Amino acid sequence: MRFGGRSHLYSQTQEASSKREWKPLEDRSCTDIPWLLLFVLFCIGMGFICGFSVATGAAARLVSGYDSYGNICGQRNAKLEAIPNSGLDHTHRKYVFFLDPCNLDLINRKIKSVALCVAACPRQELKTLTDVQKFAEINGSALCNYSIKPSEYTLTAKSAGHCPKLPVPASAPIPFFHRCAPVNISCYAKFAEALITFVSDNSVLHRLISGVMTSKEIILGLCLLSLVLSMILMVIIRYISRVLVWILTILVILGSLGGTGVLWWLYAKQRRSSKETVIPEQLQIAEDNLRALLIYAISATVFTVILFLIMLVMRKRVALTIALFHVAGKVFIHLPLLVFQPFWTFFALVLFWAYWIMTLLFLGTTGSAVQNEQGFVEYRISGPLQYMWWYHVVGLIWISEFILACQQMTVAGAVVTYYFTRDKRNLPFTPILASVNRLIRYHLGTVAKGSFIITLVKIPRMILMYIHSQLKGKENACARCMLKSCICCLWCLEKCLNYLNQNAYTATAINSTNFCTSAKDAFVILVENALRVAAINTVGDFMLFLGKVLIVCSTGLAGIMLLNYQQDYTVWVLPLIIVCLFAFLVAHCFLSIYEMVVDVLFLCFAIDTKYNDGSPGREFYMDKVLMEFVENSRKAMKEAGKGGVADARELKPMLRKR
Repeated sequence: MRFGGRSHLYSQTQEASSKREWKPLEDRSCTDIPWLLLFVLFCIGMGFICGFSVATGAAARLVSGYDSYGNICGQRNAKLEAIPNSGLDHTHRKYVFFLDPCNLDLINRKIKSVALCVAACPRQELKTLTDVQKFAEINGSALCNYSIKPSEYTLTAKSAGHCPKLPVPASAPIPFFHRCAPVNISCYAKFAEALITFVSDNSVLHRLISGVMTSKEIILGLCLLSLVLSMILMVIIRYISRVLVWILTILVILGSLGGTGVLWWLYAKQRRSSKETVIPEQLQIAEDNLRALLIYAISATVFTVILFLIMLVMRKRVALTIALFHVAGKVFIHLPLLVFQPFWTFFALVLFWAYWIMTLLFLGTTGSAVQNEQGFVEYRISGPLQYMWWYHVVGLIWISEFILACQQMTVAGAVVTYYFTRDKRNLPFTPILASVNRLIRYHLGTVAKGSFIITLVKIPRMILMYIHSQLKGKENACARCMLKSCICCLWCLEKCLNYLNQNAYTATAINSTNFCTSAKDAFVILVENALRVAAINTVGDFMLFLGKVLIVCSTGLAGIMLLNYQQDYTVWVLPLIIVCLFAFLVAHCFLSIYEMVVDVLFLCFAIDTKYNDGSPGREFYMDKVLMEFVENSRKAMKEAGKGGVADARELKPMLRKR
């Protein structure tokens, strides 16, 4: 659609939009019913896949496990035609034991080892075949092939290729899944070595994995700290929003300077102590830590300089952000359940992902028993049903996006109710629950359609990313550049559609219109208020970004201090990265709710100023502080235009659309 000329279509759009009464309707109607029916049919298909995988016996094979001859552990089995050692009674053999558990086939995603059903897992390492024989005699658990008796284990001629690889690592059964899994960390390090190809020195990877396992308590404690800090920041936003911007600015400055200073101090200290180390193994560990500290210190210094430059450019807009945060803080005071929205969304996503993973595991064991090249049994699906997992993958993306879109619609509905209620004492007892009720009764179809559009963009991007990873190092420079460009363009399109979808949900919450009409109306409003959108989003997003930086820096600094004084610790690169990534994800989940509230408030404000002028019968709904914020923005931009090129250049980022 063109916006520069006086096109007839755009005029009709504006006329239709202007005639619409923009306020929450008491008499709401269902929206996008065909898309709701399509989504329900799709979910029925997902249920069919789950039911099929369970009905074909996959549940028993998944939970109890089966050996290489098709026998399910812990029960009597029927004889399979032309397959030796099948049809055995494994009533007392309840655990699956792999002769070589650390041998992985990543291409086919399975363990390349003979699997047997055993009565007990070896809890201690067995170094010789004599130890294996004694374990079988004492515990009644034979670890060699069914055709060999325990008394014949020490006979080399019969045991070769039929007994476990020595030494047999100590193992323990996985809860609920009856598989013997090695407890020795070296085996997990080998798993990681197979997955991570960019590490040339395997000893480095061993030290990284051992570092994570040694400091797992500290990692869990720091992850909990990031969660607590995010909750505290949300409380601060609610009650002291007027001074929050200045507090965040000062704390980020002190935090970045302090973190950078501590990193350089630790680097100098580690460099002095490494010169006194004489033991080769300790020297290698000290060099790894020294190299990691140098990289961290340089990265922190560069980040601090860039952060200072950005804050220098944004200094004239900090005062405007205070008013914006104050209005959003009022919303959280009247709608306290908004703080818990990330928990409900995360809980719903975890439940769905658990169901999806379980169904995927069921699918991995469905089908008919066939004999592979080695003479062992595998279960494979034949015919059109073998493509069910593609349907299952699409379901993962669509339903996950649907859950996230439900959160956006719920938040939008609650904030819209708050904004368009003149007397806040007349708000519903729980606006969040009232918004959920309207979503379920009227607008699930709109949410299904919006999430499907995002899915259509995500799937091609994920396919291109998979192709890029598979062709890494094989494609030429031109093909690599084209792939990366396509991935980048699809990512940008996805972000734009996400922003438009969020505003479309807000328009639906106000007018109870279908998705396309709401998206069109919201787009027209945003285009008409492009300068205001740029001013609010530029400053608001930057300050919320500072909040995320504060939480990550605080958690990372605590991690540096704790890990530095962990005496039995080795390399601390990977644990610190894990902690910082988790802290950022937690902070993003909580502060994204705040950002969502700000966006909904602004769209409501833009609609309010367009269709109301403060005259009798057309009174404003907005909060006075929000009006003062936008009026101050107008004054600042006008003064920049009159004040010369330098001032205009200073305010130019505020005129840029997000």
